Amino acid sequence: MPYMTGIYGNPSSVHRFGRLTRDALEQARTQVARLVGAETNQLVFTSGGTEANNLAIRGVLANLPVSRFTVSAIEHASLLAPAKSMSQQKWQLDMIPVNAQGQVDVDTLQPFINEDSKLVSIMAANNETGVLQDLKSLVSTAKAINSTVLFHSDACQMAGKQAINFAELNLDLMSLSSHKLYGPQGVGALVVSRSVDLAAQITGGGQERGYRSGTENLAALVGFGMAAELAASKLQQRQTHLLGLQQRLVEQLQEMQGVEVFSSQVPRLPNTVQFSVQGIDGETLLMQLDRKGFAVSSGSACDSGKTDPSHVLLAMSVPAQIARGAIRVSFGDQSKDEDVTQFIESLKSIRQQFN
Repeated sequence: MPYMTGIYGNPSSVHRFGRLTRDALEQARTQVARLVGAETNQLVFTSGGTEANNLAIRGVLANLPVSRFTVSAIEHASLLAPAKSMSQQKWQLDMIPVNAQGQVDVDTLQPFINEDSKLVSIMAANNETGVLQDLKSLVSTAKAINSTVLFHSDACQMAGKQAINFAELNLDLMSLSSHKLYGPQGVGALVVSRSVDLAAQITGGGQERGYRSGTENLAALVGFGMAAELAASKLQQRQTHLLGLQQRLVEQLQEMQGVEVFSSQVPRLPNTVQFSVQGIDGETLLMQLDRKGFAVSSGSACDSGKTDPSHVLLAMSVPAQIARGAIRVSFGDQSKDEDVTQFIESLKSIRQQFN
């Protein structure tokens, strides 16, 4: 709040007001870096996860000779869009398929990596299903085949909910988003290893070590830093709380006929459950639940309003008719056991209307 109401110095200025805000900016950078096991000077602040993903894809490939790069078929739209854009600039884009549970298998990844591979991008946790990828095995497999290949991971959904360590995973780039861990909207970060030659996509004043020009959104970044610090201190407590709610919901959903819970056989984020109800369209179910006071999503929140089935579920070989009926439930710190009870009661009531 002080940085919204009275401390207005530009972090790039050398006078004392600028130095005051620069200190706050660097403290936020340290707080976020500690959350994800990165060094402070590896963090480039952005306007959010979307910009971080764009900077990772476009920024890396811009400085390399045209060749091939690989992304998983279940990536967020903010990564798939720049990836497809680069494929129109003569880059060969390989899409890694996933299994029926939504995971990238090591054996599936191997054929896509060779001496021409420049970049691999596989998200840490899926934003729809919550499925966790075995990044350590995937990174080591890719680098064993080609030691120079760069590995990026979109960790926007995972950071703050599950422990993740940039250094231990041997990643080269990692995207983060503030609002996914209770920080302000509109800010994020790209963690960049020193070995990466990254081309800035927004140029001008040379802020963020030249990787991302523009005066930093100081108040929001201070909030991002504090949210990261709080997430680190509450990580185990948050996981335990969310996992209990998730297990309770899944158990009750699996007792209902005509309900399919996706990716229930593999490790997932503790806050996410995606399922479909036979005979009810996902958007219809979403609106019915909204009338009863429940805010849920059909697929990615960024794709709300679209009628196409989820590309994530289609990649998992889920039939389009079932995929169209999918909704995602996300729990938070304030969610309670009674919320699960009321949700199930409301879902049963809605089903009766459609039978």
